[in-house]
Amino acid sequence: MNKKTSSILIIDDSPDIIRLLSVILSDSYKVISAGSGPDGLMLAVSEKPDLILLDVMMPGMDGFEVCTKLQLEPGTQNIPVIFLTALNHEEDEIKGFELGAVDFIPKPIRAPIVQVRVKTHLSLKNSRDTFENLSMKDGLTGVFNRRHFNEHLDQEFKRAARNHTSLSLILADIDHFKDYNDNLGHTAGDDCLRRVAKALQDCLQRPADLLARYGGEEFACILPETPSEGAIKVANRWLENIVSLKIQHDFSRVSDYVSLSVGVATLKVGSADSPRDLIDLADKFLYKAKEGGRNQVQS
Repeated sequence: MNKKTSSILIIDDSPDIIRLLSVILSDSYKVISAGSGPDGLMLAVSEKPDLILLDVMMPGMDGFEVCTKLQLEPGTQNIPVIFLTALNHEEDEIKGFELGAVDFIPKPIRAPIVQVRVKTHLSLKNSRDTFENLSMKDGLTGVFNRRHFNEHLDQEFKRAARNHTSLSLILADIDHFKDYNDNLGHTAGDDCLRRVAKALQDCLQRPADLLARYGGEEFACILPETPSEGAIKVANRWLENIVSLKIQHDFSRVSDYVSLSVGVATLKVGSADSPRDLIDLADKFLYKAKEGGRNQVQS
């Protein structure tokens, strides 16, 4: 994470503090700010900053409450939070760390302290992000792996249940891939998987949409806050993109080129639902697509 590309969100009800911190940090980092807890939360969700400097004492929603809400949101729970505070009570620091803060910067603000602590925690985040990125990606295709898919689906399911929103899932299988692999060899098979994964990823337009390699030749996509119609459109784009690759498949019984069978499922998530319900529903439609002749979408 290079300095100039790192972003810092300042949440403080004091315009003077925001101006001071901006002067200290803006030469090295992209600085955005909010003057209240609710505004800071909205910016954190929309901008996904690399670090948050958060005032403890604010009217209405204080820093402790903001930190609690950040931890509940999948998109912000891993952003490091440094509290800004004039409080020097040990119990306040303990509470802050228990809520997930990584450090405290005392008020009055001193530039050298701010610079050193910001640099330290951005460096730590960079190292952690690099490690996590390697551990959650599929080594062959570069898309997310099954383990990360399971974790992310669980997070999105909880969020959809809280917000009473729709969650869609696409499952896709490359048609007769075993025949392709057996006849052309694993090198050709691996190249095919990489090209398919890229073509599927290219169809996704929102940062929240997550593509994963679900199995050997099977891919899955989580589409948060997406109704059935939207998910079906994505699935049909998948079919079109894969056919447009024109990867010759002389051993397919449904097409001259590599093709997909796709199942699409959507749930308006309720308290009685589970991620397994959504997976089973998508799997049912995927089976229906295969039984119906493959190279098609079923929902």
